[in-house]
Amino acid sequence: MTATEIKNVRFWPIMTAIFFGAFLSILGISMINIALPILITDFHSELSVVQWTLTGFMLSLGTIAPLTGYLGDRMGYKKVYLFAMVGFVIFSLLCGFAWNIESLITFRILQGLFTGLIVPATMTIIFQVIPKEKQPFAVSIWGLSAMLAPAFGPTISGWLIQQLSWKWLFFINVPIGVIAILFIIWMIPGYRISAAKSLDKLGLITVVLSSVSVLIALSQGRQWGWESFKTLGLFGFGALMLILFIVRELSTKHPLLDLRVFRNGRFSITLVANTIITISLYSGTLLVPLFLQNVQSISPMDTGLILLPASLIMAMAMPIAGKLYPRLGAKWMSIVGIILIVIGSYELTQLSTGVSHFYIIMWMTVRNLGVSFAAAATSTAGMEEIEPAMVGHASSVTNWVRNVGGSFAIALFTTLLASHTVTHMTELTKEGKDAETAIPMLSFTMSVNDVFLVATFIAVAAIPFTILIRKKAKIAVAAAAAA
Repeated sequence: MTATEIKNVRFWPIMTAIFFGAFLSILGISMINIALPILITDFHSELSVVQWTLTGFMLSLGTIAPLTGYLGDRMGYKKVYLFAMVGFVIFSLLCGFAWNIESLITFRILQGLFTGLIVPATMTIIFQVIPKEKQPFAVSIWGLSAMLAPAFGPTISGWLIQQLSWKWLFFINVPIGVIAILFIIWMIPGYRISAAKSLDKLGLITVVLSSVSVLIALSQGRQWGWESFKTLGLFGFGALMLILFIVRELSTKHPLLDLRVFRNGRFSITLVANTIITISLYSGTLLVPLFLQNVQSISPMDTGLILLPASLIMAMAMPIAGKLYPRLGAKWMSIVGIILIVIGSYELTQLSTGVSHFYIIMWMTVRNLGVSFAAAATSTAGMEEIEPAMVGHASSVTNWVRNVGGSFAIALFTTLLASHTVTHMTELTKEGKDAETAIPMLSFTMSVNDVFLVATFIAVAAIPFTILIRKKAKIAVAAAAAA
């Protein structure tokens, strides 16, 4: 699009269409968290199996993201977005009709493949179509849609499970998805900036094999043994495939993911920080619903209501963060945000079986407020120096790294939760606790605290990267504006 055409675009119609897609894509993650205990009961399965409805979904989000740049160049990002929403609606319907845990996991993985195209496509449309001076606010609106999903997702999920069944967690996506499809058709202009290139099949194969093998090793390592041949073999194979993927992408003429975007130091640093923030965020969305339902026997509906205030604060803070960004800058917004995440995560390592709900709400609110400021700052800072023709690849790289990091985080946190629960249960039994019925709840609570402590250390690791965020390069901005 020319500079004149960009100036004449209709901001709110485009952002409305983007809002629906981003909302639904994150809703697919947040709503299933509360349903995990229900799925364990209904399908007579274990957490290590049922968590694949979330882990498999996240993995497919990450593995499909590298294709977004190629598909966007070939079809245009409006068509990619439209195609993704149609697939999301179809497989949401099939998830609702799943007859066992295996079929549900399969349909969730396929649903994730289409969902994984939505976030990078919508982000790319913002940075290619929206005028540069409106991009920080547009990113905050885009982030608001993603934050409203975890805000209302648990509450909606709890109500649907309590009043109907878990199947309606997927059926509800259909009418909203149809509305989103109509909005995409009517409100987003058709355009193409880059010429279509050939598909890097070898790059696609290596990145998928790398992601899948490492995630399987991480998820099954506890059952197989961390030093077993299968676990170590998968880790080694995954690392080898990752190295081959990087070598391939840096040497081929038409890479699946143009890793040259990492030459921009600001992009690289903010991506690392943003990924750490994402990993830390998933610890709360995974652990708190499990704690409330398994330890305190809270209903799914009440669990959603307990999580609602903190999520609403996170959602409402996103537009504020977008407005503050030009004044405060990426570095200080990120540092303040991560400090809040660290404080909130650490306080959640002090949970007990009788902890008050106000305590959970208060510290989840602190965490989520930090996520809003840090995520908005790092997302905008990382993309604003990328030239328009490279935005699609930069967006694909960002979402690939974040989603794979998120899927690894879920697998890691689930594995740690299970292994620490067994360890604490053994220790408490040896100590001869009188109330044997209280041992499972106490050991589970202690393991939740352990995992939150790990999440706290992970959040601390983001601070050095935020300190390194430099100010926006004026030359790069002028060049991007001219383009």
